[in-house]
Amino acid sequence: MPTPTALPVALIAGWARSAVAPHGGAFGALQAHDIAAPVIQALLMRAGIAPEKVDAVVVGNALAAGGNPARLVALAAGLPDACAAFSIDTQCCSGLDAVSMAVGLIASGQASVVIAGGVEAWSRSPIRQHRPLRDGDAPVAYERPAFAPEPARDPDMLASAARYAATHGWTRATQDAYAVQSHERALAHQAVLADEIVSINDLAHDPYPRRINAALAARMPAAAKYEETKCDGADHLDCSLSALSISAKADGAAFVLLASPEACQALGLKPQAAWVASVSVGCPPETPLLAAEVAARTVLSKAVLASADALAVIELHDAFAVQGLSFCQALHIDPLQVNRGGGGLARGHPIGASAAVALVRVLAELSHEKPLAFGLTAVAGAGGLGAAAIFQRL
Repeated sequence: MPTPTALPVALIAGWARSAVAPHGGAFGALQAHDIAAPVIQALLMRAGIAPEKVDAVVVGNALAAGGNPARLVALAAGLPDACAAFSIDTQCCSGLDAVSMAVGLIASGQASVVIAGGVEAWSRSPIRQHRPLRDGDAPVAYERPAFAPEPARDPDMLASAARYAATHGWTRATQDAYAVQSHERALAHQAVLADEIVSINDLAHDPYPRRINAALAARMPAAAKYEETKCDGADHLDCSLSALSISAKADGAAFVLLASPEACQALGLKPQAAWVASVSVGCPPETPLLAAEVAARTVLSKAVLASADALAVIELHDAFAVQGLSFCQALHIDPLQVNRGGGGLARGHPIGASAAVALVRVLAELSHEKPLAFGLTAVAGAGGLGAAAIFQRL
């Protein structure tokens, strides 16, 4: 196994997250900073560092629709007025891209201690409307913005996933089995997951995972189906996407504490992992779910790791079961190696926080591995964006 050849640029001195609460659930009345602030406060307390030592906060958020959510988060968490605040919106990739930006701040000498991650209050997201062109016309409401300038290159993400499943032969039964396994793992790991979760509104566990057998899965309605062609050219195959195979809307937050080696020594911090490499990439926007595969291969190369076999822990935010199946096939990974404690299908999808939650899972799992073990976090986002990062246990 490769070992570090130089002092790491950034060290991970702590991590924490909230539970991932279903849309309209326990966090339904909370704004993004209401969810993020308790997580950051607990993170600082666990790491044993005073708020005034934090130089910057970088926050991924996809649905705030303007403003600077990071500044609200910093002030609500009691960070000093002088703390810099950066908001990142790369949709599902936001929480991991925020961490990459934090590493950049440290590497460039602009900061020594940075809190980075993501938060989403999907339940309280603003109502979106296009301003009318003429006086007297009514505004036009919309659910999501465009992610590509040409409509033909900007399909609905659910429809895109359904098309991919149909054209590549991923049957509904296979997708549902993958999703059922995600829920089973999440339920089996609840006691382990509790260690990383900060209680908010008396919620200290992910409430979405549930027991689902094959019969129940088969009765769930189809949420999307690609009708223009038969699944993999065969009439008898059902490649529709069921409600079970899609990550549900959710609220939540997750953050990590990054610091330079010098800051760790000066502040008495006890880092448990080191940042090794991270990437943000793009792929064709028609099939955004594939961007996680591209990002994972790219970051493995950047970290000079021959293949996914070098990884002890792998976390993919799987917004769709077909995405997880394709990811594992592309990287020659046994699905049993991915998302030990359940993935996004079992937790839900707090968009701007999802990748940061997956990163917290990687760091928590790495803490039980042998020293120098590697962990990977990967995510795909709307518009054909992908992000991935590799960390190493110290």
